Amino acid sequence: MISYEQALKILEESGCKQKVIAHCIAVSNLATCIGKELSNRGEKLDFELIKIGGLLHDLGRAKTHGIMHGLEGARMAEERGLDPRLVQIIKRHIGAGITPEEAIKFGLPEDDYIPCTMEEKIVAHADNLTKGTKKITIQKRISLMEKKNIDIGSIERVKKLADEIGIV
Repeated sequence: MISYEQALKILEESGCKQKVIAHCIAVSNLATCIGKELSNRGEKLDFELIKIGGLLHDLGRAKTHGIMHGLEGARMAEERGLDPRLVQIIKRHIGAGITPEEAIKFGLPEDDYIPCTMEEKIVAHADNLTKGTKKITIQKRISLMEKKNIDIGSIERVKKLADEIGIV
């Protein structure tokens, strides 16, 4: 696993703006807190994976701010030979994931972008609870999604993920 400092350097070298890096730091911090809380409840987790995955989740924003940023970031991470588990966190962090059917609709390659591991779910959830560098409620996230006319299936997945994680 790469270090926190190495991950920060990757974000900077890739061309991520300071605003994106600040968001990534906030998500990493929140994801780590969520992970510690779940660990206290008996969940076995890889804290380094959560911390570094949270930090690199928006790596693709160095190239695009559209829905493709997850896939683009995963490609960039893969090219750097990063841990495949980090690649999956980056690929699957958008909302509470994207189904293969939705992927086609959005112009992504047909694939399953739904977070599977608890570490993937924690980073996606922490991202949903972070707007810029500020922590927001899940209700606020859903409200923002509704204003953007995000489909109800995606909103329901975000609610379901929040319920599964149980920490807001």
